[in-house]
Amino acid sequence: MPNVVYHLLRRLHLPLIVLVLVYAVSTLGFVLIPGQDEQGRPWHMDFFHAFYFVSFMGSTIGFGEIPYPFTEAQRAWTTVSIYATVIAWLYGIGALLTTLQDPAFRRLMVESRFRRAVRHLREPFYLVCGYGDTGSQLVAALAEEGIMTVVVDIREERIREVELSDLPYLPPALCADVSVPSVLQQAGLESRHCRALIALTDDDEANLAAAVAAHLLNPSVRVIARAERPELQANIASFGANDVLNPYELFAGRLALALHSPGMYVLFEWMTGVPHEPLQEPLFPPHGRWILCGYGRFGKAVYRRLAEEGVQATVVEADPERTDAPWDAVVGVGTQPDTLEEAGIHEALGIVAGTDNDINNLSIIATARELNPNLFMVARQNQTSNDPLFAAARLALVMKRGSVIAHKIFALLRTPLIGDFLDLAREQGNDWANQLVSRILGVVTDEVPQIWEVEITPEGAPGFFDAPPACTPTVDALRRDPRDRSLRLECIPLLLRRGMERLLLPGEDTPLEEGDHLLFCGSQVARSEMEWILNNVNALHYVLTGVERPHGAIWRWLRRGEHPACPG
Repeated sequence: MPNVVYHLLRRLHLPLIVLVLVYAVSTLGFVLIPGQDEQGRPWHMDFFHAFYFVSFMGSTIGFGEIPYPFTEAQRAWTTVSIYATVIAWLYGIGALLTTLQDPAFRRLMVESRFRRAVRHLREPFYLVCGYGDTGSQLVAALAEEGIMTVVVDIREERIREVELSDLPYLPPALCADVSVPSVLQQAGLESRHCRALIALTDDDEANLAAAVAAHLLNPSVRVIARAERPELQANIASFGANDVLNPYELFAGRLALALHSPGMYVLFEWMTGVPHEPLQEPLFPPHGRWILCGYGRFGKAVYRRLAEEGVQATVVEADPERTDAPWDAVVGVGTQPDTLEEAGIHEALGIVAGTDNDINNLSIIATARELNPNLFMVARQNQTSNDPLFAAARLALVMKRGSVIAHKIFALLRTPLIGDFLDLAREQGNDWANQLVSRILGVVTDEVPQIWEVEITPEGAPGFFDAPPACTPTVDALRRDPRDRSLRLECIPLLLRRGMERLLLPGEDTPLEEGDHLLFCGSQVARSEMEWILNNVNALHYVLTGVERPHGAIWRWLRRGEHPACPG
């Protein structure tokens, strides 16, 4: 790609040549035309004074005639030079403004600024392809965690949204097609700081192209891609260790989880929530007969999951032959009362409005509520702009593609241990989940808990490697308040990973060893206090022994032989 300076000089080479020639001819004229000194003797201006005079004359500053009053010939040449230099400057400035307003040149400057910003990144970052509903939520959540991102989207208005956003870390953003490999190279795909490529565009083909490019250009980078069509989902998953997410399957899985384990559903929602998101209320979907309006990709996923949970669903579909709907499907959209009555609305316990049209979905819900106000109501929302309407509809559950994917990816990226924890949690029962939810309620307020990871390594917990010899640090030490060790921090240990071993909800007396990784949830204050314990030797010494360690070098020398015992 051409350099901005080179491109600018190539556009302005003719105006610059004209300006240089006018100045050169004007300067030469003043050198050759004779003048007179104060005694009337002939005098020729040297090149320095000639150029000096032309410079302030051509810029219309006008200091006056130097070093002596001009003769008529010099004044005549001055008049010619004034018009010549003014015209040359107008020509040059006009050409410069035209170049700066040229869309191609402006794009070149934007791309150059973007490449420079990406090159200057010296910390891990994620390359986010697509800044729609999903991308914007994900970038905002990562920024809240202090994680840098680079954004590429094909729509100019979305890039302007990035530039105008109020994020703690404003990401470099470029308007370009992510299916073009050179665009991904500009965005830092091959950088050693790039941790993952996240393909979230509305086009499954573009997501596939980005995943292939990442696999070939930087095989070590992690790939997370969204795919709504099963064939492309299988294609992306066929090469590399890629995470492929289907929003319809994810939502259908959430609904199925709420059906058979409401406590586990709440736990998963809280563990995958983005910062400052309100706590999800428990859901209790009824088992029985449901009505499913719309049998596209979303409807098929929901229908299959409901069947797996033993829930009978009657499908309402406008074109059952095209969508290959079940044989007993009711033909219609679901916005008419007679269609819903034919589907058995009066006997149904739940309804899912799952068409690809938001207004139709809201109309289905409104009509169903008139016929059976006791229904458990679920609707699919396709456009973020309709948030006020869906909020006013008082639905039990709303399927937002962007929110579903953003939550899942954020959970994958925030800490590797959250995936291990969720895998182990799935093996537990609903009662176990309810108990853990109750414990979490004791350490949070009205927002989802903070999730963080602790590494017992010299880099992650330097204080632990200077602990008193008689003390063995335990999980309990991390939960003590470094200001008053009799108090406990508002946090819960969720998982301990030691090598290949994974311990769910480790006890407070569990000893810690070098190389351990722990997952905690709790308040932001607890997270900050724990970081103090991990990094400050004196704070760790206090929570272990109950004795405040002297801070000064002299006091530590005077008490060098003292080794306080660790209380039980």
